[in-house]
Amino acid sequence: MIRRIGYVLLVAFLLTSCGAKKRRTTHRKGAPVVVKTEKPTTKTTTDVDTEVTKDLYPMPEDPGRFERFPISDTEEYIGTFAEVAQYEMRAFGIPASITLAQGILESGSGRGELTLKTNNHFGIKCHTGWQGEYDFHDDDAKGECFRKYNHPMFSFRDHSIFLSSRSRYAFLFNYRRNDYKKWAHGLRQAGYATDRHYPQKLIALIERYNLHQYDEAVVEGGLSTVREPKQYEVFTHVVEQGDTLYALSRKYEISVDEIQRLNNLNGTNISIGQVLNIRKEKAK
Repeated sequence: MIRRIGYVLLVAFLLTSCGAKKRRTTHRKGAPVVVKTEKPTTKTTTDVDTEVTKDLYPMPEDPGRFERFPISDTEEYIGTFAEVAQYEMRAFGIPASITLAQGILESGSGRGELTLKTNNHFGIKCHTGWQGEYDFHDDDAKGECFRKYNHPMFSFRDHSIFLSSRSRYAFLFNYRRNDYKKWAHGLRQAGYATDRHYPQKLIALIERYNLHQYDEAVVEGGLSTVREPKQYEVFTHVVEQGDTLYALSRKYEISVDEIQRLNNLNGTNISIGQVLNIRKEKAK
């Protein structure tokens, strides 16, 4: 199944290397391919940039163009992205069942209007600091800004980063990694969705399609069910000319939201000479 995405990217690479100038849609047979190497490298769009570590699974080459990715039904969606969700669970600790259920619900099993035009499978809006591509879509309000990705797998990785780097979701990672019910209720509590029935919808999808089997497979493969406590290095940064919160977040591998929280900032404006508190996870 996971060969499907790789086929698309290979075709895109060949078109690009041959100097193709027109933006074309490539339809592929197969599923996403994530090749696991001894020393994985991560290549995403510059806007979904993460540290390459031994625990982070590699992403495919960015095709450099928007790839349409038609899915026929929910079963095909699960078959296509289940392994990707498991990779993200190993790297970030988010239950694969939760990732899949959110993807099914938020994207309409990959067939929703927003997903078809943005490859955004999780309804993640632009938010402060986003400098990638975007598109507008009517949601809670008319014409809201949503992130856009060249490839669905960048959306899955961005979903992992989004949850793991924002302080309001931090408590979720204290739950057991295979406790999908607590995660479902916790996401609603943290404000991921405004629908008060959001937890019940996620749980119903997980149980209807037996998605928790993917959590158990990862845990049986050796992933600890509880997160080890993180240790942080705390230091300061003196703002220099050209600094922005987004640039600092990438430099120190910390979210813009976290910098704002640590420094009681209500916006993104900073001034030369300003001293900012920075917290960075210590290397293991």
